[in-house]
Amino acid sequence: MSTVDIVLAGARGHGRWHLDNIRRLQDKGIVRLAGICELTPLGADEIPDGLGTPEQSADFGALLDSTGARVAVICTPIPTHTDLALTAAARGVHMLLEKPPAPSYAEFRRMADGVAAAGVACQIGFQSLGSHAVPAIREMIAEGAVGDVVGIGGAGAWARPESYYRRAPWAGKRRLNGVDVVDGVLTNPLAHAVATGLALNGSARAEDVTGVELELLRANAIESDDTSCVRVTTAQGRQVTVAATLCAEEPGEPYVLIHGTRGRITFWYKQDRVLLQRADHGPEEYEYGRTDLLENLVDHLTDGDDLLVVPDATGAFMKVVEAIRLAPDPTPLPETAWRLLAEEERRVVPGIDALVAAAADTLALYRELGAGWAPPREAST
Repeated sequence: MSTVDIVLAGARGHGRWHLDNIRRLQDKGIVRLAGICELTPLGADEIPDGLGTPEQSADFGALLDSTGARVAVICTPIPTHTDLALTAAARGVHMLLEKPPAPSYAEFRRMADGVAAAGVACQIGFQSLGSHAVPAIREMIAEGAVGDVVGIGGAGAWARPESYYRRAPWAGKRRLNGVDVVDGVLTNPLAHAVATGLALNGSARAEDVTGVELELLRANAIESDDTSCVRVTTAQGRQVTVAATLCAEEPGEPYVLIHGTRGRITFWYKQDRVLLQRADHGPEEYEYGRTDLLENLVDHLTDGDDLLVVPDATGAFMKVVEAIRLAPDPTPLPETAWRLLAEEERRVVPGIDALVAAAADTLALYRELGAGWAPPREAST
C-alpha cells in the first residue's frame, strides 16, 4: 500500500487535532505529512513528535505544487473554505474540508460544483457521521424498533468562556469586512447536532428541506448567536428541532433524539453511545466504534471505499446555514436573563439546560416552551 502525502491548511486551533490525527495515521504507515500552510510558520514545539519537518508556506497553491500532495485537509476560517477547496481541486488534489463547508448556500454550491467538475474527492468534516451508530440507528428504524418515526430532536448545552470569542478575528461574527462568516452556535460548535439530526431523518440533501423556523439569541457581547433553536420542516413529512446554547449552567453531552410511535432512540454523538427505549422492553444501551473521516478518504483513494460525507450529503445543513445567514441579527438577551460566572469568565442563562432538553423532547421552540426572552415571532424561510 502506498503512502498518501498530505498538506494541512490551518494547523492551529482545531487544526492541532488534525495534526495529532495525521500523526496517528502516519504511524500506521498510510499517510505522510508533506506540508503545513499557515500565515505564520509553526515552531518545532508546535509540531507533534514523529511528523518530521514538513514544508511550510503561507501560499496554499504553491505548497500543493511543491509537495505534490495528493490530499489536503482544510481547517481554516469559514469564509476561506470555498476558495481553498477550489485551489486544491484545480490541482487534482482530494480534500477533507472542515465543517461548516461554507458560510452561505451560494458559496457551498460554488465549492461543491467546482469540486465535482474537477473530479476530485471531497469529504466534509462532520465526524459524527462517521460513527458506526448512524447505520445501526438506521437499521433499528427500518426494523420498526420504535414504530413509525414522527420527528427528530437535538440538544446541545455547552459552555464557552468570553475568551472563546476572542480566539480569532472571525469568532462570533456574522460578517467580517463585508464577507459572510455566520459563526453561530448552530452553524459551528453544535453544527453536528443539526447535521446528524437531519441525516437520521433521511433528509440530508438540500431538496429535503421545505421550511426553516429560527430563534436566534445571544447572551454574550457578540454579533452572532450563542443560544438558539431551529425547527426544520422536511420533505419526509417530519420536523427536526435542534436547540443549542454555549451558556449552559451544567454543560453536558449533546445528543440527537429519534421520536417513534412506540419508543425513542437517544444518540450521544460525541460518545458513539445509543439508548433504545421501546414499548414492552427494558432500556437497551449500545456503544459503537467510529470511522475517522480522513482515514475513510484515504481508503476511498487507495481501496475504493465509499466516502461517508460527500458535499451533497450536507446540503440540508447548508440550507439551515443559509436561513441563519438571511435571518435578522440575533436578539440580545436582556441582562436579567443571564449572569456572569466571574471565576469561569463565562455567561450563563439560568434555566437554559432544561429548555434545551425540552425542545429536543417536544420539538417545540423556546417561546413555545414559555421562555419570555425568546423573540415574539420566530424568523422562518
